Amino acid sequence: LPRIIPDGLARELAYTGRRLTADEAQAAGLVNQVYPDQDAMLEGVLGIAREIAARSPLAIWGSKEMVNYTRDHSVDDGLNYVATWQSGMFHPDDMAEVFAARAEGRDPVFQNLLPVRRTL
Repeated sequence: LPRIIPDGLARELAYTGRRLTADEAQAAGLVNQVYPDQDAMLEGVLGIAREIAARSPLAIWGSKEMVNYTRDHSVDDGLNYVATWQSGMFHPDDMAEVFAARAEGRDPVFQNLLPVRRTL
């Protein structure tokens, strides 16, 4: 917890055992959004999911990989990793589709990534 919220707040919660309110969790960066009810929450998160799903699967996967790597490594290592990834990550077909879709006023359609094999 001290790695993701301010140290003082983590200590206060650990020492007192009190519960964190939704507004405090948002202010500390523990949650992105607080919704008034479950229906609003479902509408909000499904909207975010649709927005992510409309993007290139390769770009989403690469972004996730880079965010996870840079979180756990030094700034210098993280920047080198991101530069290496970005030099080879942008698939020419995805980039062409983005530009064509914008020119034609439509949403881009991307190819799915190949499934991960669990066995040899």
